[in-house]
Amino acid sequence: MAFHDIRFPVALSFGSLGGPERRTDVVTLASGFEERNTPWEHSRRRYDAGVGLRSLEDVEAVVAFFEARRGRLHGFRWKDWSDYRSARHGRDTTAEDQEIGRGDDVQRVFQLVKSYRSGDAVYTRPIRKPVAGTVRVALSGIELVEGVEFTVDHGAGLVSFVNAPDSGAVITAGFDFDVPVRFDTDIIQVSVASFNAGQIPDIPVIEVRV
Repeated sequence: MAFHDIRFPVALSFGSLGGPERRTDVVTLASGFEERNTPWEHSRRRYDAGVGLRSLEDVEAVVAFFEARRGRLHGFRWKDWSDYRSARHGRDTTAEDQEIGRGDDVQRVFQLVKSYRSGDAVYTRPIRKPVAGTVRVALSGIELVEGVEFTVDHGAGLVSFVNAPDSGAVITAGFDFDVPVRFDTDIIQVSVASFNAGQIPDIPVIEVRV
């Protein structure tokens, strides 16, 4: 499946509705107790691209973007304004924001991840679409130089070291990232009269696995 490495206009994604979705199968037993299970290891995000539209110029830009992606056919990048950085809200991004692995003298390639913690529970989300120029990496607290000591695959979120990190070395990273998505509709319906009156089109966007 084709993926276009282009970001949906950030000015139009600002103010959009959306967030993570989970799938949970719930079976109620005769005793009244429940059995709950999920076939999904990772959540999937949904958004509404229509909410950010404020003018007919915005509509024109979205229609052009939609046509260039051929509707649902091609994926693209989406900036989730509520969750697009490795650092917590209000803090600057550093090379020690997220632990992405431990050295073993052998492995050289590591996946960027972001961890979500609540109490003792932790969910680790793979980050596949980091933003170029924002990735910072450190080994046991010492920041490294991109292009000299490591490289980044911005299409897959992989960090590759020139030399395998020493055994036990803590590998951390900081970064901005996008969500890989596609349109979840093959039609955009816009009424010029109703839009001027405050009506906006519904343009669903859904995360894709890459």
